[in-house]
Amino acid sequence: MTQSFVHLRVHTEYALVDGTVRIKPLIDATRTGGMPAVATSDLNNLFGLVKFYKAATARGIKPIVACDVWVEDLDPTIEPSLLVLIAQRQAGYKALSRLLSRGYSENHHNGRMILKRSWIQADSEGLLALSAAADGDVGKAIVSGQLDEARRRAVFWQALFPDGYYLEIQRLDRANDEHHIAGAVQLSDELGLPLVATNDVRFLKADEFEAHEVRVCIHQGRTLDDPRREKRYSQAQYFKSADEMAQLFSDLPEAVENTHRIATRCSVTLRLGESFLPEYPVPDGQTMAGFLETVTRAGLMDRFEKFSD
Repeated sequence: MTQSFVHLRVHTEYALVDGTVRIKPLIDATRTGGMPAVATSDLNNLFGLVKFYKAATARGIKPIVACDVWVEDLDPTIEPSLLVLIAQRQAGYKALSRLLSRGYSENHHNGRMILKRSWIQADSEGLLALSAAADGDVGKAIVSGQLDEARRRAVFWQALFPDGYYLEIQRLDRANDEHHIAGAVQLSDELGLPLVATNDVRFLKADEFEAHEVRVCIHQGRTLDDPRREKRYSQAQYFKSADEMAQLFSDLPEAVENTHRIATRCSVTLRLGESFLPEYPVPDGQTMAGFLETVTRAGLMDRFEKFSD
């Protein structure tokens, strides 16, 4: 069995909309499959991170902190695209946390949080990025036949993430998979960008596809047999073994090997069981405790005066 593959895109039950993978079975499958690490990349959130981190470290699996995010396009008239952000180190985890918080507080519309490119440009230290295959801005341009535009977009991300931007490729039994891969390979050769293979996991086993579709339908407010329903997922999006992924991308083995290289590059430690208070600014010459006492006494006197009135 090869051990060169690591799943870098897995949506769990904490994805809320399109994931049915539970944390403990995910870690069990990772360990059984001989994989040294795994990433969860729930869309726009890190809700399940602590549970995932605890479960993974308890079983000797490296937890990789990642998140699929919506990002505004270079052209404001074009719909946002996906990008996968991965925390390479502690600074990256903090940057990702800040970006998600900022997105929800400053740019959350119609149930969707969207990151501005300028935010990522200003706060990308310690982060790696995957292009999100055909759902990313580069991939969309490739699929639409705009290779020059795809190149321009890839160069933008390459400059933002030097030695940390990967062209993601997938084979999920979708119509445009091979078209996208051909374009990604061409850009990889031209720009020196590494390829990385993912399976965009939404459920653990292949026979769980229909249960996953039910969950998606509940979110969409539609039924399984509704002809108007958008069918975005395929039965191929299960937690494939390392051997299955190696065979699937036997023509591009470096894309499989790069998943392991990314996992090796990542190391984030969560400090659990501690209280972290905000660093509130205090006047010069005062300690936090002294300042708290001052404002508390002032507030108390103010309330006494109101009662006496």
